[in-house]
Amino acid sequence: MNKTELVAIMAEDAKISKKAAEAALNAFTGAVEGALKKGDKVTLVGFGTFDVKKRAARKGRNPRTKEVIDIKAAKLPVFKAGAGLKKAVD
Repeated sequence: MNKTELVAIMAEDAKISKKAAEAALNAFTGAVEGALKKGDKVTLVGFGTFDVKKRAARKGRNPRTKEVIDIKAAKLPVFKAGAGLKKAVD
């Protein structure tokens, strides 16, 4: 499912226009992004949790040249599914 299909389903289920559904989806994703940038966690009980995982700097190897390279530290967004979502999918 892509964003356009999701917006159409949201609009139909909520009985609102596609424009309003897209605005709501954009507001949601923007709010989650903003919270993660600040280092906060977003928890939707029964659905899941959006969080930021810190990956430490490490050594890697270029597979082509076998040269050792430095990989810098990074922050990665992660999502952990909640019990309700896991149950719904299973």
